[in-house]
Amino acid sequence: MKIINRFPHAVRVIENCWIPMSDGCRVAARIWLPAGAETTPVPAILEYIPYRKRDFTRARDEPMHHYFAGHGYAAVRVDLRGSGDSDGLLLDEYLKQEHDDGLEVIRWIARQPWCSGAVGMMGKSWGGFNSLQVAARRPPELKAIITVCSTDDRYPDDVHYMGGCLLNENLTWGSVLMTYNAYPPDPELVGERWRAMWRDRLEHAVFFPEVWLEHPRRDDYWKHGSVCENYGAITCPVYAVGGWADAYSNAIPRLLAGLKAPRKGLIGPWAHLYPHDGVPGPAIGFLQEALRWWDHWLKDTDTGIMAEPMLSVWMQESVPPKPFYKHRPGRWVAESQWPSPRITHQRHWLDVGRLTSAPTVKIQLDFRSPQTTGLGAGEWCGFGAPGEAPLDQRGDDGCSLTFDSEPLRERIEILGAPVATLEVAADQPVALIAVRLNDVARGGASTRVTYGLLNLTHRDGHEQPEQLEPGKRYLIRVMMNDVAHAFAAGHKLRLAISTSYWPIAWPAPQPVTVSLFTS
Repeated sequence: MKIINRFPHAVRVIENCWIPMSDGCRVAARIWLPAGAETTPVPAILEYIPYRKRDFTRARDEPMHHYFAGHGYAAVRVDLRGSGDSDGLLLDEYLKQEHDDGLEVIRWIARQPWCSGAVGMMGKSWGGFNSLQVAARRPPELKAIITVCSTDDRYPDDVHYMGGCLLNENLTWGSVLMTYNAYPPDPELVGERWRAMWRDRLEHAVFFPEVWLEHPRRDDYWKHGSVCENYGAITCPVYAVGGWADAYSNAIPRLLAGLKAPRKGLIGPWAHLYPHDGVPGPAIGFLQEALRWWDHWLKDTDTGIMAEPMLSVWMQESVPPKPFYKHRPGRWVAESQWPSPRITHQRHWLDVGRLTSAPTVKIQLDFRSPQTTGLGAGEWCGFGAPGEAPLDQRGDDGCSLTFDSEPLRERIEILGAPVATLEVAADQPVALIAVRLNDVARGGASTRVTYGLLNLTHRDGHEQPEQLEPGKRYLIRVMMNDVAHAFAAGHKLRLAISTSYWPIAWPAPQPVTVSLFTS
């Protein structure tokens, strides 16, 4: 790793600055300014998140925002209302109040004497979400965004539900967020008010998992903040970035296909991290790439970035299964447009224990997976730490219906979201299906490539679930997560289907036997 400590511009840091909101609330900001910005105004880059600039993200913020300031930008890191050292209360994710405040923050930044009037917005996870959401409000000062590890659809593709199945992360993340909210502001910054502010937060603490459990279907609660409801609302340029070891890569192909504004996509092998800190490696010079983006859109400098392919992804090679990868072997591949006309679709049919190239005899296979099926799944969302990646899938495969291809005669590379179309019946009104696509090596080791879940009551959509009629056959589609993966010659494709995927997803209310009809 190359350490950079000299920049084109000297940098001055304002440790804390209060940004006034129209209702009298103040949000706290830390600002990095290039020397001379007060006399020669510069564009600004905003990161707007609830993760406590004073302590929790400080070590991460400093090198990133210092880098931007050192290259001629004002970098502004803001604590959301009710978080860190800001006034007010944080009562939920992505509320209209958060977006309204974001508009005021952007307007305030653009009017400062050190700002040229052009503002960019970026963030990872929460900051990636609200960059998209604020962009959809079209503040005129916002000229471009970079969204990292985010989603365009809050119900089926976030931490709460997947395919209509309740994720265990709903409880985990909700508890973590509640804990963040329970921390006090810094007395050095807010003064004697700190105790009253802290007490106010504690007295109005929200048990977030309960809030999200009250919305088990895709209702207006989830549609709010889901920019897929109207891609046309976003008119500023969007750079969407993610990693295959993260839980938020699916939105990138959808954004590229749905947006009409200038757009680019980048997906590496990384977990839930900025790519310059990317694990599994290889990490990249993401700050340099972001600078090219900002220079193009905020300084009107031709960096060549928009002449490059629309989508660049890390094509992952086959690897033995293990719980941690420091590095994922592979190579960069690129597509000039998305969806790509260069991608062909390959279809397989299900026979007893095998995948075939044509339909065979229809056979009924009844199965009920043990509740422990899924213990080899790893974490729903990885942060690049040991123990997060899926284990050898043979244990979970043994508790599932599995269908194997013949050993591949030649290498196959896939890019996109595999889909399983299945004909099923169940003996209970509520059931779930988990589908995994695995890479089986010559020695039998089974590496999970991608997976998908479906609550069968959501078979016709997430807005109006309908219970199953026991014994009735249904044709269902299970969409798996997007992925780029190369199956080596001699390896097998394995489709594994189970009625449980614990602890990723909460189980059906009653044990259920599912009938699968082959071909």
